[in-house]
Amino acid sequence: MRIARFVHPGGMSFGVVEGDPEAGAQALTVRAINGHPFGELDLTEQRFALADVRLLSPILPSKVIGVGRNYADHAAEHGAEVPKEPLLFLKPSTSVIGPHDIIRLPEQSHQVEHEAELAVVIGATGARRVDRAGAEKAIFGYTIANDVTARDLQKSDGQWTRAKGFDSFCPLGPWIDTAVDVTDAEVRCEVNEEVRQLGRTSQMVFDVPTLVSYVSHVMTLLPGDVILSGTPAGVSPLAAKDVVSVRIQGLGELRNPVAAR
Repeated sequence: MRIARFVHPGGMSFGVVEGDPEAGAQALTVRAINGHPFGELDLTEQRFALADVRLLSPILPSKVIGVGRNYADHAAEHGAEVPKEPLLFLKPSTSVIGPHDIIRLPEQSHQVEHEAELAVVIGATGARRVDRAGAEKAIFGYTIANDVTARDLQKSDGQWTRAKGFDSFCPLGPWIDTAVDVTDAEVRCEVNEEVRQLGRTSQMVFDVPTLVSYVSHVMTLLPGDVILSGTPAGVSPLAAKDVVSVRIQGLGELRNPVAAR
């Protein structure tokens, strides 16, 4: 099941996306639900063509937890070692934007880069100090993320809060898929149709259940919280007027234009 959050003539709703994504947006519809998507869905009779609505970020998390250097090739391209345990950082909820929203380049940075990532969305039960089995039960679904990073600030600051935390630095979307198999999915990033990143989720140093369990032993994960699972090699700078596209096999495409602030 694919869960989206969208704006329609009557307001804003969560909804179930129906149809085959491979056939293109024109073939898809979204059926609104009452309330939140966690738990038993209360489907309405409101159905819209996906092309006629505006998709928002599929969830508004209380926190976004990033995982650094979770692909060995990405660690290597920065001359860094693969960590012995997951390397965690936080992105503020105010960094979250949706599909087609603008990534704004801050004036403080001269090297803003894309990072294509699989994002894990926590379900209704949340997660606190869970084992691998509990972690798997806590996962609601998956979406696509772009962990936009001011690389020069990351290097100069010595910690990552400012570099990762600017408004618009966490595009999410286009929807949450609750059934997709992401154990060996292709992760691709293109900038202006040029391939910059290409990897597979099977190349992660720490797999998804390990990450969810590990994070849950540090902080309580609330429903809707998002974990970014790391990025493969190939990160590179973005410039104003670029269009960056992140595709993950089975999840669709997250596309965002870039502009100066």
